[in-house]
Order: sequence, then C-alpha cells, then structure tokens
Amino acid sequence: MNADFVERCGFSALAKEDLTPSPSRSACTWMFAGACLACALPTLSAVSSPPNATFFNQAAAVVGWGVWVCLWAFGAQRLPSTRWDERRSAGAGPLWGVLLILVGGVGWAAVGVLPISLALSAWGMLAAAGLALWFGQLVVRSGWAEAAFTALCGALVVAAVLNTGVALVQVLAPQAVDGLWMAQTSAAIAGRGAGNLRQPNHLSSLVLWGLVAVVWLQARGARSPARDGLWLALGLGLCAGVALSGSRTGTVGLLLLALWGGLDRRLAGRVRWCLVAAPVAYALMAWAVSVGLHAALAQEGRFSLQGDVSASRFGIWSNAGVLLQQHPWQGVGWGGFNWAWSLTPFPGRPVAFFDHAHNLALHFAVELGLPVALLLCGLLMWAFGRAVWGAWGLSGSRGVMASAAAVMVAVMALHSQFEYPLWYAYFLLPTGFLWGLSLALAAPTQASPKRRVPRVSFDTQRGAGMVLGALVAIGGLAAALDYMRVVVIFTPMADSGPLAQRIQAGQRSVFFSHQAHYAQATTQNLPGEVLPSIRVAAHNLIDSRLLVVWAQAYAAQGDLDRARYLAQRLREFRPNDALFAPCRPGGNAGGTAVPFQCTSPARMLSPDDFVGAD
Repeated sequence: MNADFVERCGFSALAKEDLTPSPSRSACTWMFAGACLACALPTLSAVSSPPNATFFNQAAAVVGWGVWVCLWAFGAQRLPSTRWDERRSAGAGPLWGVLLILVGGVGWAAVGVLPISLALSAWGMLAAAGLALWFGQLVVRSGWAEAAFTALCGALVVAAVLNTGVALVQVLAPQAVDGLWMAQTSAAIAGRGAGNLRQPNHLSSLVLWGLVAVVWLQARGARSPARDGLWLALGLGLCAGVALSGSRTGTVGLLLLALWGGLDRRLAGRVRWCLVAAPVAYALMAWAVSVGLHAALAQEGRFSLQGDVSASRFGIWSNAGVLLQQHPWQGVGWGGFNWAWSLTPFPGRPVAFFDHAHNLALHFAVELGLPVALLLCGLLMWAFGRAVWGAWGLSGSRGVMASAAAVMVAVMALHSQFEYPLWYAYFLLPTGFLWGLSLALAAPTQASPKRRVPRVSFDTQRGAGMVLGALVAIGGLAAALDYMRVVVIFTPMADSGPLAQRIQAGQRSVFFSHQAHYAQATTQNLPGEVLPSIRVAAHNLIDSRLLVVWAQAYAAQGDLDRARYLAQRLREFRPNDALFAPCRPGGNAGGTAVPFQCTSPARMLSPDDFVGAD
C-alpha cells in the first residue's frame, strides 16, 4: 500500500517492497460496505421462521456475496502500474476439481433417489462457492487484494464483536433476548453463548476469524500506544467471546492461533506474544465465567469433562464407520447419510437425529464412497498445502496477508473435523474467498514457459463478475421468496388459507418442496397419500414424528414387516412416545391382537427395502 492509501484508509505498509497502487477513498468505503453485506449482516440476523432456523442467515450470505462481487465489478478500475496476471488462477485447480466432483456427486444422487429440490439447493450453494473462490483470485490478479482482504477483515471484526455482545446477553440476561435483534437459544445449550448464529461452535469459529482479522488490521495500522491498547482490548474481548461459547473446538482453535504467532516471524513481536498468550487469557476468562456464574446460572460441570466429552460424536463416528463398511465403494449417495443411518440397526446409537457424520472426510466417505473421498481429501490437502507453503515463502505485508488467510481456512478445516460448518453459506463462501485469495497470493508470478495460458483482459473478467454476481444475488433472493411458500405451512397468517391448500402450494416450491411433503406426511391420515410424501421428506431428515407416521402407514396397508422394522428403529432413539404404550405390561388393555410395534419383522430388511417402496 502507498502513503496516499494510508492517509485515506488509516493503514501503513509493513514493507516498502510491498507498495502497490491503491483504490480511492470511495473504493475503500464501498468495498467495506460490500464486505459487511457479505460477511457481517448474515451472521447478525436474528430473525428466523420454521422450518429452517438459519435459512435467512444463509440467504443473506448468498445475496451479500453476489452484491459484493457486483459492487467490485461496477466500481473497480484497472489500477495504474498494476500487473494483470491471469496466470495466478492456476493454484486453485484442486479446489475447482473438488467443486466439479461434488456437482457430479449431487447429480448422480439426483438421478437415483435424491429429491430434485435438495439437488437444486446443493447445486446453488456450490455455484455460490465457486463465485467466492473465483472472486478471491480475481482481486489478487487485479491488484485489489489488500483492499478486499482489509474490507473483509473489518467486516469480520464487526460480526465477531457484535455476536460476542449478543452472547454476553444470552449468558447474563437470557430474559432480555427478544428473538428479533438477538437470537433465542435452545434449552440444550442454556448458559452458553451462541450469538445470532444459534450454535456455540459457530460463534467460536466466527470469533477466531475475528481474532485473525484483528491481527491483520493491527499490522496494517499506524503504530501508537493508544491504538495498540485498543487492538489488545479488542482481542481480549474476542477471547471472552470464545469463553462464553464454552466451545472445545474454539479452545483448540486458539492453540492454532498461538502456533501461528510462535512460528510467523513476519508479525510484530508484540503481536506474536499476544497470540501465544491468547490460550492463557482464554483459560482465565473461562475460569471466571465458570466460577462467577456457577450459582446464578447453574453452570455445574460446564467446563469439566463430565458426561460424554464428544457430545455424541464418538457414537456417530462409530456408526458412520459401520455404514462405510457396508457401502465402501459408492457410498450411500449425496444427502443420504441421515436416511441410511436412521434406517440401519444401531442399538446403542446417539438419540439425536444426525444428518451429517460430523467429520468432513468421514462424511465424504460414507456418502460418496471411499475412492471419491480419498480423491476429494487429497485435492483439499493439496490446495491447503499450496496455500501454506506459498504463504511461508512470501515476505512483508503480502506474506502476512497470505498467512492470515491461510490461518482462517485452517480454522474452518479444524471445525470441519467435529461438525459441518461448510454446509452453512456464511462460513462456506468466506472460506472459498479466503482460500482463493491465499492460493493466488502464493502462486508463482511467472508461468512455466512450456505452458500457454489464455490471456483474459481485466475488463472481460470484471464484466463476468458483474453478470455472475448478479445471478448469484438474484438466485439468493429467489430462494428467499421460494422459502416463504413453505413458511406459511408452519406459521400461517390470517389469510393463508386452509392447511391442505398451503401444502399443495408448498409442494410446488423449487428448493423446499421436501418441507411441504413433510407437512403432508405428518398431518394426513390416508396411507396412499402419506407414503409418497414420506419418500421425499425422509431424504431431508428422518425424525421421530416421521418414523411414527411411516410405520403406521405401512401397517394400515398391511405391510407389517416394514412397519415393525421402522418401529424397531424408532425404539433405538428411545422416544417417549404413545406408540409403544400397548407394548408395556397391561398396556394392551385386554386386546387379543398383538400390535405391530410390539413384535419383530418376520424377514430381514435393510434401508434398501424402503427405496421406492410405496
């Protein structure tokens, strides 16, 4: 960055050799505004409507990233004396390969049993991820990397700070949470902060991103004791956000940041010491929270290792291993984990309804098969290794920026070992951008003389960005409007019409018809109408309610073996359900016939026996 940019935006260059032409004051403003639309606003929305509590957050992310790309394409100009190097895109080849393989995997599942609404949703999210990845490379090739990354970091700090404030209210004064500006959390995580993302682990990862962003902004800022003290206070406040979440994943993430501080000598000495000391600061804050709020909030055992330290992950990983043994080569199909897991006998299964293996590599293996999973993981590791190794070889501010972006990707990779954050647009799209940016920064400036790279002008790619960004933003808005067709099924208004009419309208939804089929299955009594809808709804999520009506529908049709099999699977979830009341001693009230749910099927069945079985 040059001195003019320092005066306009408040940042100073780390190394003179890194000086590049910089955008104008107005460009700084609209880049930051676009980044806030893409990264801050989606994490701050507390408004939700069933059936998906985070849908509006994710739709806002998709629309925001499309708008940000459009803003850049509309206002960006070719920076004087900046080399336009389209060859930097070569470094992201492995990631483009991952996206193409996943697109093909979704298509293969859609040809089989996956409902088209779920396939279209997956394709749309992959397309948005591709846009974010391409945008991350484009800003580097056009000389806008520092402006875009700084804007992104500013937006992440805003999001992390405000969500930490929400978490503080959720922990200290839960009665003040209104559900409009601050999201209400479930009883299962009472006493833990989740911000407006509604999950403590999501809050911790967002805050970790905010801490990395603080490191970059502090490194780029003018040095003074007052400013350094402000950045330190901000960092400590974000460490408190991780403590409020009570997230074990966040704890490990802080150790990752400490490792970065210990190894990266390009960072200022005081910054490195702060990063190394961050886990200690977190431990003190976690202790203060656990001790200070113990009596008032009934926090017994919150930070201890009592109970299942894995929060059922060990159980679901074990079950996923069994599914992998049963389907090692082709897997159960994209989106088929919940279907296969719920319908496979697991007497000691976790009682929650899981739709993901809670480990990225294991989930790929179960759904797509071991060969494809190995290929995907190999490509991801190749791309990550390129980003880290390339960042390590860079110097000055460019190196710090590349390493900061790579560390943010590493935070999400760590989170993906225990959950599935990349299934949420507000994490997937920034990760794609950061990965694309870090790979482009780390790519060699000179292409191999044996390789001809087609030259594409800056104006051509800027025009493509405007078109693609607009398409993604319009797609996100269209999905939000389409979602309202199923919202009225679950939260009707005065003029919404009768339930049957609302369900029929919802079944015409492009992206969410499976939700309308769930309502059809759980509210109608005719087996002939229920079973076709169950086949669609069950590929989204099988729960107790769906299992009950599914079993009863088969029993009403006389298919007692399938009904008994489903009842057995329901028993494994240990529900407190009236369906099994007749099976208890004296529960049959003198009836002569033994109810179907009280006996075992006469023949061996498997999940495959329910594919296409009406």
